[in-house]
Amino acid sequence: MYHQGVQKKIVPRPAGKNKSHLKDIDPILSGIFSSRGITENQQLERTLANLPSPWLLSGMEGMVEHLIVAIKEQQNISIVADYDADGATSCVVAIKGLELLGAKNVSYVVPNRFEYGYGLTPEIVELVKQQKPDVIITVDNGISSIEGVKVAKEFSIKVLVTDHHLPGEELPDADAIVNPNVKDDKFPSGNIAGVGVIFYVLMALRSRLREQKWFEQHNIEQPNLAQLLDFVALGTVADVVALDQVNRVLVHQGLLRIRSGHAHPGIMALVEQAGKQFKSINSTDFGFALGPRLNAAGRMDDMSLGIQCLLTDDLALAKEMAEQLDDLNKDRKDIEVQMKNEAMSLLNEMHMLDESNLPSGVCLFEKDWHQGIIGILASRIKDRLHRPVVAFAAADNGEIKGSARSIPGVHIRDVLSEIAASHPKILSKFGGHAMAAGMSIQMHDYPVFALAFDEVVAKHLDTVDLAQKIYSDGKLTENEITEEFTQQLSDVGTWGQEFPEPVFDGVFDVIQCRIVGQQHLKFVLRFPMGDLLIDAICFFVDKPENWLGTRSIKSAYKLDINEFRGSKSVQLMLQYIEKIT
Repeated sequence: MYHQGVQKKIVPRPAGKNKSHLKDIDPILSGIFSSRGITENQQLERTLANLPSPWLLSGMEGMVEHLIVAIKEQQNISIVADYDADGATSCVVAIKGLELLGAKNVSYVVPNRFEYGYGLTPEIVELVKQQKPDVIITVDNGISSIEGVKVAKEFSIKVLVTDHHLPGEELPDADAIVNPNVKDDKFPSGNIAGVGVIFYVLMALRSRLREQKWFEQHNIEQPNLAQLLDFVALGTVADVVALDQVNRVLVHQGLLRIRSGHAHPGIMALVEQAGKQFKSINSTDFGFALGPRLNAAGRMDDMSLGIQCLLTDDLALAKEMAEQLDDLNKDRKDIEVQMKNEAMSLLNEMHMLDESNLPSGVCLFEKDWHQGIIGILASRIKDRLHRPVVAFAAADNGEIKGSARSIPGVHIRDVLSEIAASHPKILSKFGGHAMAAGMSIQMHDYPVFALAFDEVVAKHLDTVDLAQKIYSDGKLTENEITEEFTQQLSDVGTWGQEFPEPVFDGVFDVIQCRIVGQQHLKFVLRFPMGDLLIDAICFFVDKPENWLGTRSIKSAYKLDINEFRGSKSVQLMLQYIEKIT
């Protein structure tokens, strides 16, 4: 058998641990939901009424008290954001939300990743000082900004931290902290993104202002904060947080606003630039079409362009900026391809492409690599090798910056914590999630770090099955591959991280196979002994010319509706293919 990329195994997705009590649901869908931990109909509810109370977040009372003072006294508020899509959408939600609630003096700063790095650093505080803030609100950062908060307090600036990243041993001495992942927090979801956290802060703030008759007293129309959910949905999906029920509600409601034509001009411009239809937009489009275009600003240049695109109420201006974001994304793709080729050459030179010689944890460094793209590179190499990977690029003052991506079963931030404990002088700073993290080290410490990373990851891999598996939700018959069923899959599930879009598997006769673009394969397939001809496409195939003339394949695939010149048809999105004959 031949295969695309690394040999993988298609295996049935494990069944749910608990008995399903789902009622009035198609049997195929019932099995799909059950395997994702959904056993009650209530878990499929996606109305705003199903969101938990914002007051369950520890620190919310103090946060709201400080914000009420800031609004009533019309203090200067500076938002300090992160430079990714979650940070950008968090920033926009904070600005628009506070203004809807009556704040008049709201500005923002987003650090340029190449000059300042991540978070509320002392250097960023110096920059923010130019805005003469009374209050700094961090969005999607701040939980590890011990020194930055300290400096801000020395200047008598109040600091309110809203974040979702995992805290370290010590918390910053902020005036208030809202983060679902701080110790003993009672909020039912530790998975909400930074944009979800600031949205929750605004909901609590509106509730308290309502109690205090603020809106009537100042003749302000009580705002419908749901108008911000298109931003919340995009930031949540783009940040690849787990789509638990809270996040599914937030994302679904944001999608509904876009589909009904009620999105903000910046979102609509991004949808159009990505070649998508707003009436049929889904969560996958956020992750693979809109998110990358927005992230391109922070990766390639300055996230201010992305924030301005989302902030503007002028559709023509939004379209102009969306076009600039698209250009940056094209540049990003070109550089990514070049870096990936260089990384593969490095791996080949070190004989790491031979599985018997593959280390547990892989570190790669090239002095000319682009700092803004090493995260994507680490992700691509991780997918290729199925090992945790850190890709490094040169920074300033003899430092190199690394971006890590992990595989299920290896919590990458815990790995870095262990390295920091055993080698206290190596990591100057680090932070992140289970699957992704960032760090800075001195260039001369790279060999020691690479060795330590391999050793610590090796301990974590002891309990991890390293066989590359593709989980399938089963086989479909040709009678089940219909436009109606495909649309139903799209409608009933808000698919994403840890709530994966259904994948099916099957064996097909190949009626036609041709290369499109440079690396993609377009197929016409048929079930053995079947009549239905099915269009299919497989993206980024290694050596696509080797597949021409193939007569039958085994495949794992997703269902998609392809729209072309006004007509719709079902198309299989092939995730993995093996040549049978």
